[in-house]
Amino acid sequence: MDKYTVLQQYFGHSSFRPGQEELVDALLAGRDALGVMPTGAGKSVCYQVPALLRKGMTIVISPLISLMADQVSALKEAGVPAACIHSALEPAQVQEVFARAERGELRILYVAPERLETGRFAALCRRVPIQLVAVDEAHCVSQWGQDFRPSYLQIAPFLASLPRRPAVGAFTATATAQVREDMIRLLALQNPAVLTTGYDRPNLFFEVLAPKRKNDALLSLVRARRGQSGIVYCSTRANVEKVCALLNENGIPAARYHAGLPDEERQANQEDFLYDRKPVMAATNAFGMGIDKSNVSFVIHYNMPKDLESYYQEAGRAGRDGEPASCILLYSAGDVQTARFLIRNAGENDRLSPEEREELLRRDLARLDRMTGYCKTAGCLRQYILRYFGQEQDSPCGNCGNCRSEYELLDITVPAQKILSCVVRTERLLGYSVGAALYGRILSGSKDQRIFSLGLDRLPTYGLLREEGRGFVRECIGALAEQGFLLIDEKKYHVLRLTPAAREVLFEGKQVFLRVKKEREPAPAALAFPASPDAGLFSALKALRTRLAQQARVPAYIIFSNAALSDMAAKKPRSMAEFLRVSGVGAVKAERYGEEFLACIREYGAGAD
Repeated sequence: MDKYTVLQQYFGHSSFRPGQEELVDALLAGRDALGVMPTGAGKSVCYQVPALLRKGMTIVISPLISLMADQVSALKEAGVPAACIHSALEPAQVQEVFARAERGELRILYVAPERLETGRFAALCRRVPIQLVAVDEAHCVSQWGQDFRPSYLQIAPFLASLPRRPAVGAFTATATAQVREDMIRLLALQNPAVLTTGYDRPNLFFEVLAPKRKNDALLSLVRARRGQSGIVYCSTRANVEKVCALLNENGIPAARYHAGLPDEERQANQEDFLYDRKPVMAATNAFGMGIDKSNVSFVIHYNMPKDLESYYQEAGRAGRDGEPASCILLYSAGDVQTARFLIRNAGENDRLSPEEREELLRRDLARLDRMTGYCKTAGCLRQYILRYFGQEQDSPCGNCGNCRSEYELLDITVPAQKILSCVVRTERLLGYSVGAALYGRILSGSKDQRIFSLGLDRLPTYGLLREEGRGFVRECIGALAEQGFLLIDEKKYHVLRLTPAAREVLFEGKQVFLRVKKEREPAPAALAFPASPDAGLFSALKALRTRLAQQARVPAYIIFSNAALSDMAAKKPRSMAEFLRVSGVGAVKAERYGEEFLACIREYGAGAD
């Protein structure tokens, strides 16, 4: 059996996606590999195919129980002998997995990184031939990444302890150059084949909205997507509770997920979401890496995340099956303050020196600025994301909220002069510069005690933009910074400083314009599947899938993805040979479910005639 046969027989695909084959070949040759591939690009195939072709057992190190369980369910449905060991299993269940591994019955075994430190597991790995180790979410090893997990630092010592070092594959969806270097060094990868396929997800539609009433906007967006599966991310547990209650009170079945809930409730809520009993999940980023649900059609961020790495990873939970999906961020200025508070009050990392902690804080605040810039840009959102990760895109995508919007130029020269004058006068009074938030309070005439204690209420510029409001001041400051009249000093608490060009605005009549998005209706909900020649047949196939999933007690997308059903509806196979040509249909699934789906297609065709 070769790699193409395995791909078709077990996973139902006739060809590899971009980047997959190179990584598969490296691991088959016994070489280490590092793959940076966007969510939904098929990272798991890169180690699952070699696992089925090489003798011995493959160990997959994965960070969350839910992710492991989901992967194992999908592999079993495809006919692959797989199992996982995690803390939620009963002792007898763990013993059975150990026994199967020792009998050579398992091809793939999923474990959490903490498991590597236990003596019993180490003893098992000395007795059972380990041919391949795959590290999922490998960016967790880097302290400069957004999901650092100290337990990932035990992977390299574990590899060194094995009687024979196996090939090692490390995989992640988002990683800057610094994090890529850390993954190679801290996982002790040896001359790895490094492949970055690019970060673009063409099926995702990105949009940033700044509604006056977030709750109304959220309800409108979710109602427009009724019947579709989606996630609403919130920055705090309190907001998760509020959003979940809001949705349920308005007739939208929703579950909740955050670290403050009992384990049993989190597990039950996640199963309600996976099995589509509650199609919407309100969650903190604790739900970030734990979801492998392929039919998520929308991700809405109720609050802005702290960095673009987190945002793109969370938004990327949508559209994993390649179908059109929406990623919408509801932005408000208060989100920036919340994010800054969370950054400054994050738990101390004892592995870092005071100098490293200061540097990490500086980097986190700089990443927050880039995240805020995404929310404020009038340019192409996809272009902004790709450039952040080092991937150039020459032209706007034409298919994001900004590209579809109309803009008008607002002359803000007079407010700009007042802001620049305020910066000059404040520096003269205090002898030092301050941040944008304080300038916003001065110009809007805030009654904040700090304003009075510093004597800033006596400045001629105090309250000059009271009518326009603090939000408008913030937008103008952003425009002045973008156009080179103000400098935001990232190394010194993000204080504002005038640039030499500011003189042109203050004294030489230089005009300043703010690009303002015209109000419009949000983009329509992305369909959960492409326009099909026969949407009725798709619905019939979907109903059959639901029934089979209930019988097998697995989530519906484990049976077949929406993309597979869509291809089925388009091709209308009449025989088992034709059924096997449907994308996503492997030999085991065809044998298990083929006759029922073929019968459904025949019955639908007879009814249509």
